[in-house]
Amino acid sequence: MDTQDPPSFTKSDSVELSVVMPCLNEADTVAVCVEKALRAMKSADIAGEVIVADNGSTDGSCEIAAKLGARVVDVEAKGYGSALMGGIAAASGKYVLMGDADDSYDFLELPGFVEKLRQGFDLVQGCRLPSGGGVVAEGAMPWSHRWLGNPVFSLLVRIWFHAPIHDVYCGMRGFSKAMYERLGQRCTGMEFATEMIIKASLSGEKIAEVPITLHKDGRVAHPPHLKTVRDGWRTLRFFLMCTPRWLFLVPGCALMLAGLLGFALALPGIHIGRATLDAHTLLFSSLFLLCGYQGAVFALLAKTFAVSEGILPADRRLDRFYSILSVESLLAIGTAMGLVGCGILLMVLFGWCQSDFGPLDYSKTMRWVIPGATAAALGFQTLLGAFFVSILFLRRC
Repeated sequence: MDTQDPPSFTKSDSVELSVVMPCLNEADTVAVCVEKALRAMKSADIAGEVIVADNGSTDGSCEIAAKLGARVVDVEAKGYGSALMGGIAAASGKYVLMGDADDSYDFLELPGFVEKLRQGFDLVQGCRLPSGGGVVAEGAMPWSHRWLGNPVFSLLVRIWFHAPIHDVYCGMRGFSKAMYERLGQRCTGMEFATEMIIKASLSGEKIAEVPITLHKDGRVAHPPHLKTVRDGWRTLRFFLMCTPRWLFLVPGCALMLAGLLGFALALPGIHIGRATLDAHTLLFSSLFLLCGYQGAVFALLAKTFAVSEGILPADRRLDRFYSILSVESLLAIGTAMGLVGCGILLMVLFGWCQSDFGPLDYSKTMRWVIPGATAAALGFQTLLGAFFVSILFLRRC
């Protein structure tokens, strides 16, 4: 349902700011949140509106918000991200400020966000943690969130995605609607907030941070919707999905280096102290090399898919890679590796024939069988990967 326009502006005015609050049975607190947002915009002379994106409330939240002048937008698709998407889609403002309707965020602080947006920043992230100048009121945040989960995930988002923020989980933030439309958000759950930060960072959007105070959740009718373990895992999983480099490439390269080192030491049968590096070392090295190479191939496939589907922004390094190694080049390399491996294996088979298929000297033959089998497997993996890349490129044809 849509209600009357908020009293802070009229239809003839241009709307500068839309305050969007996702709502699911927030009758305890939605009134104070709407009142604070309207009061803050009025006192700071900001032409704006308050939109309550309702996700199926049954406790009268919608009626409360509507009576106070908020515009209520019904969002049928369930999920925190879905509610925000519906509210932002209905927003009329040049800028959007999102914040939970549980009274943990003080909407009287919204002028600070608008000031940064007017300065030209695309995304203005609130920061509740002292590391970014924020304040956490007593009892407002569980110990595990304040000192473990949030700092760790905030550190990861700074290292992996170069996001200049200290509080990745803060749900109060302002952004230009133009930036939001450029990002093409997809997550319908709690990952919506972190998806915005990651995509904005990777896309080179201008990001600022504003310190705020986190207050204790004002709801008494039901507990917070956030689930520590479930949502923490979903955040880590989403982080890894957005960085094929750290999920696949880095561990893959580490395994390949270990495998190559093992081959370099075991092929000539080097002795290290009392240890003799022989066929068993070659087997372990082959395992490392194959697993590591598979990781590197997965990194290439995942990055190509994510870019082609718009999940991640275009990457010049990926374009440079394909300009040097086309699909045809990868097929040629895979074929060459496979032929070399099969050639080595045929050579060993020929030697076995020469001995009338009798017993073999494993310490000698395995030094050829293992590298040959490894090369053949790597060639086969390369061929499969190249054909899969060509499938991913079909949408570009």
